[in-house]
Amino acid sequence: MIKTLVRAKEISVITRNEVGALSRMMSFLVNHGINVETIAGYSNYTGDQGNLVFITNNNTEAIGELIGNGYENITERDVIVVELENRPGALKNISEVLALSKISIDYVYCTTCSGGCAAKVVLSTPDNDRAVKALSAR
Repeated sequence: MIKTLVRAKEISVITRNEVGALSRMMSFLVNHGINVETIAGYSNYTGDQGNLVFITNNNTEAIGELIGNGYENITERDVIVVELENRPGALKNISEVLALSKISIDYVYCTTCSGGCAAKVVLSTPDNDRAVKALSAR
């Protein structure tokens, strides 16, 4: 079921929600050899502001590059990254472990591929330490 389980830091950037916003931000990163390993994004209720959350292979350099290009509303937070077998029931199993441990999930997003590689699940809970212990015990 669980292939790997690690703690990671996720970057959150709030920016104007406009055409090309993601493309510009990703260009700054790729031009410096920074790989985005996971990403999720959404806009606020009025649609004028966007929030991107992502993990890179070099968050320190990514944050520096974003600040250097005018991004100001950047935070970094702890998350859990779980690599699972990419098969039916894998996400159900880890969410069930957390539920049985009385740990709620604040948010979750995933990456997968169709070639049999692992699914990468990024999640945050009110108590990531307890969540890691519960998932590690399985």
